[in-house]
Amino acid sequence: MPTALITGATSGIGAEFAAQLAARGDDLVLVARDQERLTAAAERLRQAHGIAVEILPADLNDRSQTLTVADRLADQARPIDRLVNNAGFGLHGRLLDDDLMAETDPAIEVMLSSVILLGGAAARAMAVRGKGSVINVSSTAGFIQLGTYSAIKAAVTAYTESLSVELRGSGVTATALCPGWVRTEFHERAGISTSKIPAPLWIDAPRLVRDCLTDADKGKVLSIPTPLWKFAVALTRIAPRSVLRSVSGRIRSGRR
Repeated sequence: MPTALITGATSGIGAEFAAQLAARGDDLVLVARDQERLTAAAERLRQAHGIAVEILPADLNDRSQTLTVADRLADQARPIDRLVNNAGFGLHGRLLDDDLMAETDPAIEVMLSSVILLGGAAARAMAVRGKGSVINVSSTAGFIQLGTYSAIKAAVTAYTESLSVELRGSGVTATALCPGWVRTEFHERAGISTSKIPAPLWIDAPRLVRDCLTDADKGKVLSIPTPLWKFAVALTRIAPRSVLRSVSGRIRSGRR
């Protein structure tokens, strides 16, 4: 059976990846900070799908713990066939805040540095075997200007595209999942207001993950959900930067 390792696996998009991959029959390695939630999630998935589920408690804001996950990815005796770099959290600080780095340093460590470290570990091990898939959860926010979060997610997308270039011909693929607004607890936990977001802009997590896995299986480098979001991202490629900054400002104002 193939085995997938998922970070941030106990809630939101990560939990949906775990559910859908388990339904396919994949064995799982679940990574998150909370051992109690990991244990409960693993037991549910074992009971529902009859798969093997390993738990690996780790705080990806702690480099030593991230390196433990990297070692698991590099273990050729227990190969990982798919990595889903999903761990993350929302940011709502302003770039002019005095204490900006208190929020930014952990965000960079969890959502960028660990993505690069774990992505590299997985890709190297997979390339030796000539097959595998790396999925990095990025965001459509990376195509506009919403502070530090946009900067981090733009970097994740660029990293994934660069990784895909280096992996050409190896049998290993790299895919950046770039969702817009997804119906999970993500925004509530981050304290981000969503009351002004039009209903058509939302996507359900099951569809998001299902479409992403289809894209990754096809070797697509960018996975952007729904025709509406594909169109929106295409517009960011051709619209003047001044227009994108204006749109970003309106989005920012609507979150307050």
